[in-house]
Amino acid sequence: MDVDAATAKMIANLEANTGRSFADWIAEAKASGHGKHGQLVAWLKADRGLTHGYANLVAHKAMASDAGSQAGDDLVEAMFAGPKAAMRPAYDKAAGFVEGLGGVEFAPKKGYMSLRRSKQFALLQPSTKDRLDVGLVLKGVEPAGRLEAAGSWNAMVSHRIRIGSAEEVDAEVLGWIKRAWEAA
Repeated sequence: MDVDAATAKMIANLEANTGRSFADWIAEAKASGHGKHGQLVAWLKADRGLTHGYANLVAHKAMASDAGSQAGDDLVEAMFAGPKAAMRPAYDKAAGFVEGLGGVEFAPKKGYMSLRRSKQFALLQPSTKDRLDVGLVLKGVEPAGRLEAAGSWNAMVSHRIRIGSAEEVDAEVLGWIKRAWEAA
């Protein structure tokens, strides 16, 4: 089930379980006067009897703080705001290459860009001010050199390449990205 479908199901279940529309919950949350996510979640749980999952969903939507409430361009700009701006040229080089492959959906999230064809095959994440992580789905490929196992870094990919500059997005890296794209 994809994230949008899961969210829709959760909203339907909230409405069925409480007898109130999602819009009513959002309006009440906005009118509550709680300005921080954690405060709003605690209030929804304690005073309105919602479970943590429902309270978190309502709080995110009421505060427009989830990835689904923000436009894609805004999410990309936010990813590279502040000190991570130095990694934007490396991201642009990798993203430009992927765009040229064709048939790719760019799905921005709060902290990374998901790259999909028939399924996710890669992600581009500005992890620090001096590192862009390229996550790849390369089942059955042994890690070697700069292509390392993703390990606990991100469960959605099998491999990671650490990039320190646009110059490091070289033929080797682009070849690995293309290989993941071909397998998707």
